[in-house]
Amino acid sequence: MRNKIFIVSMVLLAALALSACGPAAGGTGGTQRSLNVTGNGQISLTPDIAYIYVGVHTEDPSASDAMAENNSRTQDVIEALKEAGVEEKDIRTTNFSIWPMDKYDPATNMPTGQKVYSVDNTVYVTVRDLAKLGDLLDTLVRAGANTINSIAFDVADKSAAIKEARALAVKDGKEQAQELATEAGLTLGDITNISFYEGSTTPYMNGGKGGGGGEAAYAVPIQPGQVTLTVSVNLVYEIK
Repeated sequence: MRNKIFIVSMVLLAALALSACGPAAGGTGGTQRSLNVTGNGQISLTPDIAYIYVGVHTEDPSASDAMAENNSRTQDVIEALKEAGVEEKDIRTTNFSIWPMDKYDPATNMPTGQKVYSVDNTVYVTVRDLAKLGDLLDTLVRAGANTINSIAFDVADKSAAIKEARALAVKDGKEQAQELATEAGLTLGDITNISFYEGSTTPYMNGGKGGGGGEAAYAVPIQPGQVTLTVSVNLVYEIK
């Protein structure tokens, strides 16, 4: 008899424990439903700044001669930049390299057994006056630059544009959420989570090797186009 009473007591205790772990009276007992939308805001801006890579490439059978010529021409390019109004803080060396190269017979395309030494010196230049960019490129070629690459246009201060694009993105997200909820016969609750991503499409102009020290008949024509700034905002709503 005692064993039966003990077993019944254990069953009652287990039932009480399970009831304590169950949902409270009046609760839904389910996961809160939500609606996730992504709004986009886009602003187009006219560039007011440019970044260019300007370099000098030299080759010579003598490593010291190749480097000496490169140093001299690079110094001329830097001086030309300064004389054109580019500040020293906007001129930064990004690459200096020297390596041996095999010479090839142009007729047979076979190595001749001789070597030349190739030297490259590249500076990264920030140009803050786009009206003078075409003339500046012309000046650099005249000064001895024979590689000009990856001209990228940008906007120096995008803070106000980013703020405007965010506002447009949030507005777009809210409108989408309200439209979806109305079509589905639901009611929007509070926003429970918000995140955003911003990016920009920067126009590039690919450059190439020029004739260092040659005469140019006119300034290089430059058309910067526009910078497109895009912000995406993700909104998560409670729905009822």
